[in-house]
Amino acid sequence: MDVGADEFEQSLPLLQELVLGADFVGLDIEFTGLRSNPSGPQQISLFDLPSEWYLKTRQSVQQFTVCQIGLSMFSSIEGESNKYEAHSCNFFLFPTTFGILDSEFSFQASSVQFLNEHGFDYNKFLKNGIPYMNEEQEKKIKHSILTGNWRVRSSLDKDQIKVVIDEVTRWLDLAEEGDWMTLPGITGFQAFEVQLVLRKALPDIWTVMRGQGVTVKKVSKRHRWYLENTSCDRESCWQEKILLSARGFSVFFQMLVKAQKPLVGHNMMMDLLHLHEKFFRPLPESYEEFKVNIHNLFPVLIDTKSVAKDIWKELNFPRVSSLLEVYEVLNSDLNPTKNSGPVIIHASKCEKYVETKYPHEAAYDAFLCGSVLLKVAHLLLWRAHGVLPIPKPSFPLYLDVLAPYVNQVNLIRAGVPKINFSGPDYPSIRPPILIVTVRRWPGVSEQQVYREFQNLCKFDVRRLVGSHFLLLTNKFKDTRSILKEYRCHPTLQVSVYRYWRHSPNVSCLLQVCGVVTTWAFIAFLLGGARP
Repeated sequence: MDVGADEFEQSLPLLQELVLGADFVGLDIEFTGLRSNPSGPQQISLFDLPSEWYLKTRQSVQQFTVCQIGLSMFSSIEGESNKYEAHSCNFFLFPTTFGILDSEFSFQASSVQFLNEHGFDYNKFLKNGIPYMNEEQEKKIKHSILTGNWRVRSSLDKDQIKVVIDEVTRWLDLAEEGDWMTLPGITGFQAFEVQLVLRKALPDIWTVMRGQGVTVKKVSKRHRWYLENTSCDRESCWQEKILLSARGFSVFFQMLVKAQKPLVGHNMMMDLLHLHEKFFRPLPESYEEFKVNIHNLFPVLIDTKSVAKDIWKELNFPRVSSLLEVYEVLNSDLNPTKNSGPVIIHASKCEKYVETKYPHEAAYDAFLCGSVLLKVAHLLLWRAHGVLPIPKPSFPLYLDVLAPYVNQVNLIRAGVPKINFSGPDYPSIRPPILIVTVRRWPGVSEQQVYREFQNLCKFDVRRLVGSHFLLLTNKFKDTRSILKEYRCHPTLQVSVYRYWRHSPNVSCLLQVCGVVTTWAFIAFLLGGARP
């Protein structure tokens, strides 16, 4: 089900009912860009601590915006054993432009091309996107509305408002008291904005929202004064309505937070960063504060990437590179619990997903996240009971077997493989760091060292000091391969990095200690030589 700005407010009661009745919610988000391309120390790498990775990624999240959110609400069907119904919704979003709010964001060419290849509707995003704002923006716009200190900011809106005023002014010259006209196609909080502008500019009119437009009526100044002081449609009664319309999707976000349902994603770290930045508060500088905030918003997070990793190794499933491939393997005969696992059906308004695949459409991917979760949880339950009969499956039972994975979110390209949102992060289990000493190659750079190894395997490279470089990969076999291949290389000497042996800080400290010890010994000898 696709939801844009025109349908959103009418859909809110149903959406709230679906969230409150769900066992859990699948999530996927599409962005106008994933990551800016800084060079040098701002590039993410396997050397990064989680806090360093966060600060680098925070900049990209602030630069790009959300264009589509997919949510799939999974509810167990009463009276049916281990059967679930999925209500999947696509929300097209566009930042709120009202009063003092006028956001800036970037597009990344590769992301635009990727979404276009998968059928993304940019017209719905740009023309019918649901507005949204975070709490800080909401405070600003609330203050502006309450004090009446607002104005049209974007040049496009100014042009549109000018056209509307000109049209109404020309009509007024010929109209008589009691006549009315309709301005079609003006809805949402833009309709409130148009009415506010018209009422301030023209003292002998009154405006009313009707259907998909704004009705303008010519009235006497006396009647206008009466309406301003008695009508339930006067400006003072609009404030909450304007704010509700301007908040848009943020209203539903708060419903989702209050429902406290388990939130399920796949490689969902970027999704969580954008949820915080766009709908809660600007991302803090403190990594730990970010973790605490997310845990308070969503106490139960499950990343199917982290869950699937373990079960894939144990059952020797074929290598996969996408969420859809994970889903297809779990639906194939390779899955030993294929015929005994949960049954999942689509709700009536989501039947387009029954026969056709829509990879990278947010709602479809959100559905895949939820389906993968249920199927992997059933596999874990089957594994836990071995030869014993499996108890009657239920979602609370699935949550029990998923407990080791709760709040463990996969982290791409960093010093640790995942982030723990409910406590301290776990220590790294990456392969050891290697040190490369370059001989007879003056002025060698990190890029040149990287290119030397790239045909054999992928390493992140960081200069330690001078002609010494550190190498790090996330695969133990690559580390073993490099140590073997470069054992007797004439230019590149590779070995395992030892802090006490190779660290420049330790070397400097030892040199200082050596100098001090030498001078102390000389002083001792000279002092002992005196008569």
